[in-house]
Amino acid sequence: MTTERNHDFTKTGLVRIRDVLARHVDSERIPGVVALFSRGPHTHTVELGTMRHDGGAPVARDTVFRMASTSKPVTVAAAMVLLDECRLRLDDPVQEWLPELADRQVLRRPDSPLDETVPARRPITVRDVLGSTFGLGMDMTSIGTPVMNEVFAKGLTPNLPTPMPGPDEWLRRLGELPLMHQPGERWQYQIASDLLGVLVARVTGQPFDAFLKERVFDPLGMTDTGFHVPQDQLHRLPPLYAPDPVTGEFQVWDEAAGGRHSTPPAFPGGGGGLNSTADDYHAYFRMLLAGGRAAGPNGGHRVLSKPAVALMTTNRLTPEQQHARQQLALDNVHISFGQGQHGGWGYGMAVRTYRGDYAPVGQFGWDGGSGTSTYADPVNDVVGILLTQVGASVPHSIHLMHDFWTTLYQALDD
Repeated sequence: MTTERNHDFTKTGLVRIRDVLARHVDSERIPGVVALFSRGPHTHTVELGTMRHDGGAPVARDTVFRMASTSKPVTVAAAMVLLDECRLRLDDPVQEWLPELADRQVLRRPDSPLDETVPARRPITVRDVLGSTFGLGMDMTSIGTPVMNEVFAKGLTPNLPTPMPGPDEWLRRLGELPLMHQPGERWQYQIASDLLGVLVARVTGQPFDAFLKERVFDPLGMTDTGFHVPQDQLHRLPPLYAPDPVTGEFQVWDEAAGGRHSTPPAFPGGGGGLNSTADDYHAYFRMLLAGGRAAGPNGGHRVLSKPAVALMTTNRLTPEQQHARQQLALDNVHISFGQGQHGGWGYGMAVRTYRGDYAPVGQFGWDGGSGTSTYADPVNDVVGILLTQVGASVPHSIHLMHDFWTTLYQALDD
């Protein structure tokens, strides 16, 4: 039998994508899902299910989702704008703008007491922060160590009982801690992405969210992207669920009205604070595939230089750094449900350096713990955005992600 073709995805492949996503919604483990994917100029969407697990309004193409860690590939663009304008240089010491991080001490071992330190061999640079190698970050295998206990106690990470303070106070608290590793030595997650927002604000003299809006969101027409959802749009934001890890029972982690994203946050976190829609994120990743130029109605406007995009979307890790990141992913699949096994890391996002699943080497993007998955593929000229409202306390949303990408790559019309 001859497969019908659509010049971008096969017609039978498109049906299969919808059927696979519907299977997850029909299981009642995923209340709703919005998928938007494109190849070149051809864009397709699938919207299935409801805003709440017990029913209610259907999700729609313009439903707003908490992007969680898929914020990272987008918010890093603010720093790249400053590199393009020579207001930052890759090997500038950040202490020029962040004096709280001058004269660092480094733990003798990552699990050492906080007073067992040695001096840092060199200052922290812009390159270290962009590449998440400045010396301090999240490692779920280090929970319970003295430094991680202090990271949580000081409110340096989002979505914990201790609220994050404003940027200046956040940086003051960060500056009280020693580093876990020497600057530039090891890739570590999360904190560098939040630190980057503070750096951008200090360099520009503007709040991080205002600079992002002016230089990235507005030029791309990303009108629904920001660090909070306006009151008159909260009806478009579903609750975020964090199901019980043992029973799977749905539990609301964050409601729309009165929740964490209903008012401007004290700390606009580049590591995980954005809310957005499938179309807004599609515009951003299409811009990256176009080498920094906006597409669609804003076509031709350059947001980033082509070399800046290349820096962001190709592997920046040394072989030693990449080995440590890869081992962290492979040895802890019981924590990540198999996510994070891409090999490399650019600026703000993962870069696939080996073919570990259906995606080719060179694919870039990231996933979010709130049930979001956003990648672009320069080999096949593909962008895929998958959004739901189920957090990764259980594997259901991540299984959905895996099945989406597995089915999407089978549907390519080659």
